[in-house]
Amino acid sequence: MEPTKPTAEQPQGGENQPKTTHIDFEDIHLRIITVPLPAGIYRQVAGLSKRRVIATQFPVEGSLGKNWSEGEEPKGTLVMYDFLNAKTETLATKVSDFTLSRDHKVLAYRSGKRLRVIPAGHKPEEKHEQAPPSRESGWIDLSRVRCAVVPTREWQQMYREAWRLQREFFWSADMSGVDWQKVYDRYYPLLERVATRSEFSDLMWEMQGELGTSHCYEFGGDYRQPPQYSLGFLGAEFEWDEEAQGYRITHILTGDPWLEDVDSPLNEPGVNAKVGEVLLAINGKRLTRTFTPGEALLHLAGVPVELTLRDLEGNTRTVVTKTLSDETKLRYREWVRRNREYVHRRTNGQVGYIHIPDMGAWGLSEFHRGFLAEIARPALIVDVRANGGGNVSSLLLEKLARKRLGYDVPRWGKPIPYPYESVMGPIVAITDERAGSDGDMFCHAFKLMKIGILIGKRTWGGVIGIEPKSTFVDQGLTTQPEYAFWFYDVGWRVENYGTDPDIEVEYAPQDYMAGRDPQLERAIEEILKQLEANPPRLPDFEPRPKLPLPAGLPK
Repeated sequence: MEPTKPTAEQPQGGENQPKTTHIDFEDIHLRIITVPLPAGIYRQVAGLSKRRVIATQFPVEGSLGKNWSEGEEPKGTLVMYDFLNAKTETLATKVSDFTLSRDHKVLAYRSGKRLRVIPAGHKPEEKHEQAPPSRESGWIDLSRVRCAVVPTREWQQMYREAWRLQREFFWSADMSGVDWQKVYDRYYPLLERVATRSEFSDLMWEMQGELGTSHCYEFGGDYRQPPQYSLGFLGAEFEWDEEAQGYRITHILTGDPWLEDVDSPLNEPGVNAKVGEVLLAINGKRLTRTFTPGEALLHLAGVPVELTLRDLEGNTRTVVTKTLSDETKLRYREWVRRNREYVHRRTNGQVGYIHIPDMGAWGLSEFHRGFLAEIARPALIVDVRANGGGNVSSLLLEKLARKRLGYDVPRWGKPIPYPYESVMGPIVAITDERAGSDGDMFCHAFKLMKIGILIGKRTWGGVIGIEPKSTFVDQGLTTQPEYAFWFYDVGWRVENYGTDPDIEVEYAPQDYMAGRDPQLERAIEEILKQLEANPPRLPDFEPRPKLPLPAGLPK
C-alpha cells in the first residue's frame, strides 16, 4: 500500500497559527492538529467543555532571592485552548490562581490581593482591568466583607485538617508504626484548654512530633503583630573612645559593592570612611558613652542618615548615607572571604576554599561563584557547615566527583582539563551539627562517593523531605514529611542520626571567642598531608606525535 505524498495546509494569519497535516492512504485518512502552546509552567488546568480548557501559565524563572513561604507576585496568564478550532486565547494577565463554579459557567480568579468574577471562557474588556469594584468590571470589593471569627472553632478545624494531611501525605502509609488515630484522640481534648494561637501552635508541634521525623513543621497563622523596632546598620564595628568623645571605627566590613544591601554604607563614594576615624553624631544627635550608635539608629533601617565623622587629622565632616536593614549577607560575605584568604595564605596558594550556605538557589549560586575560581588551584576545601538544606546536592556532587581523564593541549595557552571544571588534586569537606536536610545528604553522599575526607561534627539528621502546599484557614502552614531517603550503606538510618565525619573535630565556644577555627585548621592540615604524599602536577605531554613525510618521495 503506497501512501500518497503528504501535503501540509498552513492557515493564514502567521506562524503562531495551528498547523494541520493530511496523510492519505488508500482507505485511511488521518488529521493531526498541533496547537501552539506558549512557553512557561502550567499550574492549573480545568475543562470548560469537551472542546475547551483553561489553564494558568507562568513564566520560567529562577528561584534565587525568593522564599517559598512568602506569597509571590501575580505573574500568571489565564489562557483558554479551543481544541475544535485549534486556537489559544489569553483571558487575563497578572493571575495568581483561579477556580470554576460547579456548572463551569462562572470563573473567579485572584490577582495578588484582588478577586474577580467573570463568565467562564469570556475575555474581560481591557478598560475594566484597573477599574474599581463593580458588577460591570467583575472586581469584588473585599473591604465590604465582614465575617465573625471564633478562634476556638477555627483551631478545632485546623487540628483535624493537619491530622488528616499527615494521614494522607506522610511518606509511609503505616505512619511508621504510629497509631495515628490514638494520637488524634490523645491531643484533641487539650484544645479546650488552648487560649492563644501560640498555645495552639505548641499543641500542633507536640501532636505532629509523635511521628518522630524531621521536617514536620507548623508556623505562621493569625498572630497579632507586635511593634516593629527596626534597627539600621552601618556595616562596621565601633568602640567608645573617651579621649575623642566619640565612637572610633575599628573595622569596616567589605562585601559586594555592586549590590545595595551587601556592602557597608561607610564604603559608599562620598562617605569614604576609614578605620580609626571617629563617629561623633548621627542625624545631628551627639553620641555619648550611654547614647550608642545602635540606639541612635533605632527606627532608621534602610533610610538615609546623616553622620558626623572626625578624620585622622582632626577634621570634621558630615556625610549622608543609607543604612542597611540587615547585616547578615554582608557579614557572611566577609566571613567567606576571610576563610578563603586564610586557606590561600596557609597553603601558599595551593588550596582553594568554597562555602555552600544551603542546597537551594543561594547555595547553588555561591558554589559556582567560588568553584569556578578556586578550581584553578591544585586542591580544594568544601565547607558545608551550617548548610540549610534544599534540593541541589546531587548537582554539586556531580561536579566535585569529576575525575580528570585527559587534557586539551593547545599550542598557545595552558592545557585545559577534560572534563572541564574538575579538581586536579585532593578534596576535603568540613561539616557540623548545623548542616541538615540536603546538607545531610551532601555529606553522606560525599563519603559514599569517596570524593574525599569529611571533617567536623555529626550532621543534623533530617532527610524526610517536604513540599509545603496546604495552608490553614488563618493562613498558617503545616508540612508533611513526604519523601524519605534510603542509602545502600545505612538504609533509612541517616534520618534521626545524621552522618558521622571521618575525622571528628570539636568547635568549642572558647575557640570562637578566641577567633580560632579548629575544624578549618584540621582540614588544611589533612589536605596538605595529601598534597605532600601525592603532589598533583600536569602530565608530561612528550613525546608529541611526529608525522613526517615518507622518505623517497620525488622532489
